[in-house]
Amino acid sequence: MNKTVVDKVGRKVTFSYPPKRIVSLCPGITDTLLALDLDNEIVGRTRFCIHPKDKVNNIVTVAGTKDIKMESIQHVQPDLIIAEKEENTKEIVEELEKHFPVYVAEVQSVDDAFRMIEDMGNLTDRSEAAGILLNSIRQQFEGLPTYPGKRIGYVIWRKPYMVVGKNTYINSLLEKMGFINPFIETDSRYPVVTANEFRKAKLDYVLLASEPFPFKEKHFNEFLGMMPNAQPILVDGEMFWYGPRMLEAADYFQQHLDL
Repeated sequence: MNKTVVDKVGRKVTFSYPPKRIVSLCPGITDTLLALDLDNEIVGRTRFCIHPKDKVNNIVTVAGTKDIKMESIQHVQPDLIIAEKEENTKEIVEELEKHFPVYVAEVQSVDDAFRMIEDMGNLTDRSEAAGILLNSIRQQFEGLPTYPGKRIGYVIWRKPYMVVGKNTYINSLLEKMGFINPFIETDSRYPVVTANEFRKAKLDYVLLASEPFPFKEKHFNEFLGMMPNAQPILVDGEMFWYGPRMLEAADYFQQHLDL
């Protein structure tokens, strides 16, 4: 039978329910769908969908997050494509929806991440499994460490320096732990920051993420030179992904954000 839903950007999407051939264009969503035991239903993914490692290798790569292989997507003939507003471009969605039903999710906060998991369950007839996953994550998040009032920057890129700003899942997660992110005051969700702006931010800590730019220990002195009073900390960027990685996040932060 067909089902019609309204996605997170207000589009009506009609698709065969439950979908048997799904393409996922967002790493956190692919991870979520596979956690809902949809191994046989996922027929396409992006090259950045790397979790869970033992399952994604069996799924055809049909896209990046900002580019698609239309011929490959046509070949797998999906009855539902799931995109995400930040991860995928409007142009990609507009091209794909000419041929296939496309549902667009949107995750900009921890609460959005919880809703995304619930939505994926509803879209795929896996509501019970989604509820179990959600409850497990909520229980883990009760153990998040807290650092009230500490000023922090989360750096994702070098040359130019880019940091996490407002309306992002990562910032929402940092705020949930009590951190203050001064870079949410700019208009950009991922603002470019100069050395002088770093100094003015008066940070207590600067998190150097392992991805998308692979920060290493060799970059410590670079940041200490700009902000001698801010402690640089290397962090696993994947622990700041939404979806099943959230199950590991609380323990990871307890162990690695030993502030």
